[in-house]
Amino acid sequence: MSILVDRSTRVIVQGITGKEGSYHAMACREYGTLVLGGVTPGKGGTVHEGFPVWDSVRDAVEAVHPDVSLIFVPPAFAADAILEAADAGIELIVCITEGIPVQDMMRVRRILDIRNEEGETIRLIGPNCPGIITPDGAKIGIMPGYIHKRGRVGVVSRSGTLTYEAVWQLTQLGLGESTCVGIGGDPIRGLNFREVLALFEKDPETEAVVMIGEIGGEDEEKAAAFARAHMTKPIIGFIAGLTAPPGRRMGHAGAIVSGGKGSARDKMKALESYGVIVVDNPSVIGQTVAETLKSGSYRRVPACHG
Repeated sequence: MSILVDRSTRVIVQGITGKEGSYHAMACREYGTLVLGGVTPGKGGTVHEGFPVWDSVRDAVEAVHPDVSLIFVPPAFAADAILEAADAGIELIVCITEGIPVQDMMRVRRILDIRNEEGETIRLIGPNCPGIITPDGAKIGIMPGYIHKRGRVGVVSRSGTLTYEAVWQLTQLGLGESTCVGIGGDPIRGLNFREVLALFEKDPETEAVVMIGEIGGEDEEKAAAFARAHMTKPIIGFIAGLTAPPGRRMGHAGAIVSGGKGSARDKMKALESYGVIVVDNPSVIGQTVAETLKSGSYRRVPACHG
């Protein structure tokens, strides 16, 4: 089992003829992902690196019926690319693009929220993220496939680099990963920690979850409250940005401490109060997961159900 993607997942790439889209489409295909082709307006009917190209996502959907669209479109056009995929009926959209204007993403978020409230199921991962991978199943994004190993720990993270660090530790310890989801570090984005944790809770293969957060916002605190109420599986958490000064953005656009809230220490304290196992050094994430699973004392009854 896994969450969201597996060996049968069918993928198209928006922006497949660009440098980044082309490179990563081939890398995903080499990993074993079913990359069926891609979309570049004006180049429909051509073949690029062995991939058929369509003018629109709707054309691609009619031709090959993909489950996922992977987006490598320049920032100025990425929001429209996300909405085009949603309009064509794609239920999982993975946007790697960095630097999309916040106002554009506010528009996307509002439209997707309305459509989901009306009964559709449209999930967005990203933007500004490494994507998603189920080891030995499907790699949909830019993560290095060789560091992943199929296993029993779910990983969800705002930081791509720290995701790779945690994954490498889990792989070296023989624990492996069920699925890894990079939700991205922008202030306005798709799936959040709570939504991914809920999916991991339902996945029988996932026995523990690594959650890597950053300074800024309240997503981590809300996720910890959700976990206390609804999860039976342990969460090992790390918050990046312990030394970040207030008011200064560090790395991602969403990583900023403002209004006296969102500091690493505040987040760590909140997570611990909800029962999350928090580490203050990323080098011990894997070891802490291993010790938690070995102890066998981590399973608990949620505070409430629903």
